[in-house]
Amino acid sequence: MDIATLLPNIGGTAFTLVAFVVALSVIVAVHEYGHYIVGRWSGIHAEVFSLGFGPVLFSRRDRRGTLWQVAALPFGGYVKFLGDSDAASGKDAGAIAELSAQEKRRTMHGAPLWARAATVAAGPVFNFIMSIAIFAGIVLVGGQMRDPLTVGDIRAVPAEVNELRPGDEILAIGGVSVDEGLGVIRDDIPKEAVVEYRIRRDGTEATVTAPYPFPAVVSQLTPQSAAYDAGLRPGDVLIEVDDQPIFAFDALKDVVESSDGRPIPLTVWSMGETRSVTLLPRRVDEPGPDGGFVTNWRIGIAGGMLFEPATERAGVVDALGYGVTQTGFIIQSSLSGLWHMITGAISTCNMSGPIGIAEASGAMASQGVSSFIWFIAVLSTAVGLLNLFPIPVLDGGHLVFHAWEALTGSPPSDRALRILMTGGLAIILSLMVFALSNDLFCP
Repeated sequence: MDIATLLPNIGGTAFTLVAFVVALSVIVAVHEYGHYIVGRWSGIHAEVFSLGFGPVLFSRRDRRGTLWQVAALPFGGYVKFLGDSDAASGKDAGAIAELSAQEKRRTMHGAPLWARAATVAAGPVFNFIMSIAIFAGIVLVGGQMRDPLTVGDIRAVPAEVNELRPGDEILAIGGVSVDEGLGVIRDDIPKEAVVEYRIRRDGTEATVTAPYPFPAVVSQLTPQSAAYDAGLRPGDVLIEVDDQPIFAFDALKDVVESSDGRPIPLTVWSMGETRSVTLLPRRVDEPGPDGGFVTNWRIGIAGGMLFEPATERAGVVDALGYGVTQTGFIIQSSLSGLWHMITGAISTCNMSGPIGIAEASGAMASQGVSSFIWFIAVLSTAVGLLNLFPIPVLDGGHLVFHAWEALTGSPPSDRALRILMTGGLAIILSLMVFALSNDLFCP
């Protein structure tokens, strides 16, 4: 399903903005709900739960006295607890002083330390939980690869012969058994445009011929990449590179990686029609196997197989394990990338600002619902991690204040808090300006 078909009457910029607002609103709503629900469980009363800032468009007060509202500016949100002076949980000392001891317990500033710390930490934790749930849900809905390897949907590629059929069980490709997995045997399969497949069909083994199993097909696109900007889309098949015929994705990858950034002419096949494009590879910093980063020339496409492997229902435990692994990988890669930017090992242009994130939202939404939901999971992890950074005004900064109180027996003074919060705000604004400049000036 293509989300773009749901919004046929709006332009590309509007579609990008809508996708960005939807993604951000979902992530912010989950983050703030984490603060709200754990605060409620901890005995802290929320006066306002707001999705967005500015003029209120809609509001409703629940039976607990919390005002739920949607505001006009959908670029954030907040929970205002009893005793807060503002959306950033500043202390309203005058209002708190007039409360009874029982009511003070229901404020963020009068609650026990454990309750305050749990409420603060809940926002990022809920972001991580949402990411895990989405990744797990993708596996549960899509299933896991069937064993033995079985042909599902077959891609449309320009081929004179393709004798594979959905439901065929693949036993060997080019004389190489697939028992060890395609990832292991990929380099051993003969690099030929047409290869033999040993299959089992309806209980009978047979040998058929079909195109190379890893064609130069566009399976996924990276937002803001050379391929995306040139108009390539999932399902396109690259049949010529540098005016030379090509049938394998690895051959395309070799040409791009050795291009040194020169323009590469391509011939693209899509549903029987061909067109020519020229791409300019870009240097991309990517996570390496050792936890560091490597820089390669890339055009921003991921390949796929000749056929989609048939899937079977995945177990809940396996799906959750996948969700945890994916979320952990994003956290590790993000921290590693940040460190490598600080040390100068990779370019600071890897840090995207609001424009870059908005463009990525639109690009992923245009590729379909599943791609957009996957993007939301990735962005949710990033938002949760960012909020845990020990910078005043962020959740991580508040947790540092709570840790100080736990160690010393008293919170930082109001004067110290004002200075630290002002400094933290300056840091955040500086980072936002820096990221925005990346959006505007980085290639």
